[in-house]
Amino acid sequence: MNNKFYSVINISGLVLGLTIGILILLWVQDEMSFDGFHSQGSSIYKLENRVGTGESTQIWQSTASPIGMLAKKNLPVVKDFVRVTYNGSYSLYKYKNNVFNENNIYYTDPSLFSIFDFKLIKGNQANPFPDINSVVLTESTVKKYFGDEEPLGKVISADDKINFTVTGVIKDFPLNSTIVGDMFFPMALLAKERYEGNAEGMNLDNDFHQFNYQTFLLFQPGASLAGIPDKLRDYHLAIKADDVDVLYLLQPVSQMHLYKSDGTNGGIETVRIFIIIALLILIIACINYVNLSTARSMLRAREVSLRKIVGANRMQLFKQFIIETTMLFCIAVFFALFLVYVLMPFFNEVSGKQLKINYTDWHIWQVISLTFAGTLIVSSIYPALLLSSFEPIKAIKGKVSAKISNIMFRKILVVTQFVFSVVLIAGTIIIGQQLDYVRKKQLGYDKEHVITFFMREMNSHFDAAKSELLHQPGVRDVTRASQNLVRIDGQTGNNSWDGKQTGETMMVRPITADGNFLTFFKMTILQGKNFTGTIEDSAHFLLNETAVKTARLGDDPIGKKFKMWDVEGTVTGVVKDFHIASMKNKIEPVVFYYQPVDMRRIYIKTTAEDAPKAIAAAEKVWKEYNAEFPFSYTFLDDTFNSLYQSETRTGTLFRFFAAIAIFISCLGLLGLAMYTSQVRTREIGVRKVLGASIGGIVKMLATDFVKLVIIAIVIAVPLAWYTMDKWLQDFVYRIEIGWWVFLSAGLIALLIALVTISFQAIKAAVANPVKALRSE
Repeated sequence: MNNKFYSVINISGLVLGLTIGILILLWVQDEMSFDGFHSQGSSIYKLENRVGTGESTQIWQSTASPIGMLAKKNLPVVKDFVRVTYNGSYSLYKYKNNVFNENNIYYTDPSLFSIFDFKLIKGNQANPFPDINSVVLTESTVKKYFGDEEPLGKVISADDKINFTVTGVIKDFPLNSTIVGDMFFPMALLAKERYEGNAEGMNLDNDFHQFNYQTFLLFQPGASLAGIPDKLRDYHLAIKADDVDVLYLLQPVSQMHLYKSDGTNGGIETVRIFIIIALLILIIACINYVNLSTARSMLRAREVSLRKIVGANRMQLFKQFIIETTMLFCIAVFFALFLVYVLMPFFNEVSGKQLKINYTDWHIWQVISLTFAGTLIVSSIYPALLLSSFEPIKAIKGKVSAKISNIMFRKILVVTQFVFSVVLIAGTIIIGQQLDYVRKKQLGYDKEHVITFFMREMNSHFDAAKSELLHQPGVRDVTRASQNLVRIDGQTGNNSWDGKQTGETMMVRPITADGNFLTFFKMTILQGKNFTGTIEDSAHFLLNETAVKTARLGDDPIGKKFKMWDVEGTVTGVVKDFHIASMKNKIEPVVFYYQPVDMRRIYIKTTAEDAPKAIAAAEKVWKEYNAEFPFSYTFLDDTFNSLYQSETRTGTLFRFFAAIAIFISCLGLLGLAMYTSQVRTREIGVRKVLGASIGGIVKMLATDFVKLVIIAIVIAVPLAWYTMDKWLQDFVYRIEIGWWVFLSAGLIALLIALVTISFQAIKAAVANPVKALRSE
């Protein structure tokens, strides 16, 4: 209470540091907790594939259906397996008069509910799917369909084609579960739908053509996994001998959220960056406290000395200052917890999380306690040791003043603060540059103002629907294809070409497209010709530049033989390379083919001002062919932006953290500047009496601090470059870090520091020198 200004600065810095530290560490704790709640988690592994050869090598997170069954049948160490795959067979579900459009729906084996901790709270745990017309729902899905009615035995209609009986209910999936879903259907239903009457004898137990299944193996506790991937490959090749490029990988279920199955970064790098940022901000807050405590220690030198003279020993004084710091921290923690509660909705929105503050959860207090204890220890020990170390006689005579006021340690701490601040500012600029680069980079096609959706029944009447749409206001052009151009899903290595070598595999992204697809998106044909939209195109293939290069088809690939799946044909055109995914991925081989029955996705081009009219027209035509189904669409721009959602959030958080770091650092500078002007009050008064100008005094007071900030900038530049260069390595297509980034970051930090220092320096310089001399 006697030192309100310094107390406010100290508490404010600590409150901000603790608030940000707690928020980030709660985020980190949530990320690290994914899939760690399964009681058998240490024995559950996800199965993935490494496929392709050479530059075409990739990791597929999904596997073929039979491999789980073969593992359980042939390997004693495998207790059980489970497969999960997306159910795209139905989307519209009815109960009485209520209609729902569902997307988060899957086929699975009954073992999903025994291997994982997704136990049935209603239904038969041992037999969740009594027949192929059974369905298991989550609690929230049950609430949506039936309200408070008993769900078991209720019948849901799917697409007005087939009825399903609710045979089980599970709790909603935890927010930290990688496996999620709303409705689960038996894998036996998929077997019937996909393979019944298959002339080639294909079934779920021998189809190694479709890699659409997430497969998990439950091993015996403590089982050795050595050699398991090789044995799985042998089982695979015994059924499909030509898949010589397939390898199997095992990944612990607790790691699948943050790591790839080959051990490389799948998100852990972001977690590490956030941990470092949390520590940096806490350290900056601690430095503030240490700086102000040690700087003001000379003002308490006589107090400490008198305590020693009247009998206090060093340990008692040490405890006194530790208790003082603890009390200050308790106040700071109180306000920090309040601020965490207030900021949580904003933090969740920015970070994409759904974190909740539950002060009865011991995990929350674990984070808070570690943050509090760590920050308290770092901040309190040195000031307490310094204050308890004064020699009484020297302190009373004032002989410690010069030593304390010029202490090198305090300058090092100021430099450290601004090193961290400059690194965060530079990081913010570079992340913003990279995101701007990927948004503005030429993608090789025009995605502006294009809406897209699956056509359902419109597909059978596409020509009529297209003709009607083209006569509607706001519609500029219409085309169709099998894939979303921004993010082409699905790959195949089932292809061959002139010159293919034995054992060679080229993984390609196949997309069947209409005759006007390339012109619709303003894509460039470098050689050959486009599809004509006639039946002859069914034996024609268009390859992008990367596919031509990977297949070594030479400078004149037109007319060369190419086969994909069972279709043999020729290369009739070469399309200029274009981006089909995030800039983190290199451009991959793409093959266009012509198969109208598979072109289920429509694209409608409009303009910004005409978009509402085009959407209304699309909905009108949709209702003509899909009256029972709700209309929904997406803009390609939105899909493209979603590819960089994580990076956009990181950039936003970086800006926020950099601003907080600079603010805390400037709080400390303001306190130190005020302290400096206080201890030099007489000197400033004398200089003014002798004719010193206000500008000269401001320069004198600011110079020492400016030097420290400049030193910090010099140290921060290589650190910032190294850190951000590592971050940019995740992008195949990236910016080059320019020198001006660090110059800008340094100037921003220097300008903010100068404004902070000058505010107090000017205040001291314009003070009446007579009052200054009298005060001494």
